[in-house]
Amino acid sequence: MKPIKHFRRVGSRMPLRFTIWLYFVLFTVAVCVLIWIFQIFFFEKFYERMRIHSTADSMEHIAEVYNSCDREKHYSSAMEIIADEELKEKLYNTVIETGDAENLCVEVVDKYGREIMKMHVMGECLIHDRGISGGMILSEIDDSEDGVIKWKKKHPRSGSEMLIYGCTLGNSSDPDGYLLVNAALVPVGATVKIIKRQLMTITIILIIIAFVISLYLSKRISAPIGRITKSAEILAKGDFNTKFDGRGYLEVKKLADTLTYAEKELSKVDTMQRDLIANVSHDLRTPLTMLKAYAEMIRDLSGDNPVKRNEHLEIIISETDRLALLVNDMLDLSKLESGKQKLNPTEFGISSKLGEIMDRFKGLSEKNGYQIHFTPDEERIVCCDVVKIEQVIYNLINNAINYTGEDKQIFVRQINTDDGVIIEVEDTGDGIEEDKIKLIFDKYYRSENHKREVVGTGLGLSIVKAVLKMHNYDYGVRSTLGKGSTFWFKISNVKK
Repeated sequence: MKPIKHFRRVGSRMPLRFTIWLYFVLFTVAVCVLIWIFQIFFFEKFYERMRIHSTADSMEHIAEVYNSCDREKHYSSAMEIIADEELKEKLYNTVIETGDAENLCVEVVDKYGREIMKMHVMGECLIHDRGISGGMILSEIDDSEDGVIKWKKKHPRSGSEMLIYGCTLGNSSDPDGYLLVNAALVPVGATVKIIKRQLMTITIILIIIAFVISLYLSKRISAPIGRITKSAEILAKGDFNTKFDGRGYLEVKKLADTLTYAEKELSKVDTMQRDLIANVSHDLRTPLTMLKAYAEMIRDLSGDNPVKRNEHLEIIISETDRLALLVNDMLDLSKLESGKQKLNPTEFGISSKLGEIMDRFKGLSEKNGYQIHFTPDEERIVCCDVVKIEQVIYNLINNAINYTGEDKQIFVRQINTDDGVIIEVEDTGDGIEEDKIKLIFDKYYRSENHKREVVGTGLGLSIVKAVLKMHNYDYGVRSTLGKGSTFWFKISNVKK
């Protein structure tokens, strides 16, 4: 067997080890870049957006608590609710908890602007600043369409950004009072500088760690594949004793097991190829030698002797037929295995067909003393390629003739089943060893358990296998040493 062509294209791909290392480092760099972008460039916008949402949610929460109190007891003003100690405590707790949690200044006033409840948590607060008119804020709330204002203003003295939110309490057309909320937008420039320094340190540390870990992982992951690649290169050179080391990972073990199986199959193919060449050479050399020898005898010795000449010509014709049979079997098997031959299914009676085949073997039985016993079953109409199924039956009977015992008994049986027809061909030979049964359908395999000269090309059972596989029929062999073998196949396309 010629060595398999080298399968690696050097330079067409990056090494696995480098690829794993590169991807790992690139992933780490990408993560660091994303962190930088979101924490540095968008930090202030995120902070402001979150502050705006949280302040609006806080105002709506406090207003909802007030409105729920109003719905429960139908108070006509905020002052009446405040007079109710239970509800006052509920509203007060809500204001305190919300303002403390979100760092807000909160004030509740009645419809005349008189303070009812407040929470002051910031030193600078627009709604509690004495220099700022609260009436202006209330009038803006009254002028708004939905009774809500959301401002972003700078403190007139400190210049700090402030969020001023306000809404009516109760009915917006005739409010019971007003809720004012003030939140400061703290400058985040100093915070961003601190984060930058931290991120710089973290980025450097992450890249170093990623570099080291990726080197380790790439080496660890690529090492088993590297070992298998080296073994595969040895196998490609024709060494079928190569060992594949599958340690490391489950996928690598599966790959090693697959290559080990492929190695065994290649070894079988190599052995079969050598046997094929040896058998074909032998089968061709013998008849060719005889053809040449008898042709020379006719030329030199028996040309003028009609009796001898006819004997020699008969031998030449017989050997020519043998050569033609070998070539035809090789061509048939090649076409079957390549898929070039197509099935031509037709309907016919299997019992009648078996009877016809038995009649054709009567001449051989009478001439050489073989007894072919046929046991038919009820007629069944089957649908398959009649020519190829005939070839299967012929080959099985010829195989039985070659390997049957000294009694020269052969048994052919038709067994009808619910889902098909089983055809069996049994001989009385020495049988086949159990470990050889799986080889019996291989090309040119011949059992050693025979006592007479085997006639044939060694391809008969291979043709049987190929034809039955094309039909998708089950087939097999049962054998007992010293008692004989039974080859069978099942026709499943039966007309009911």
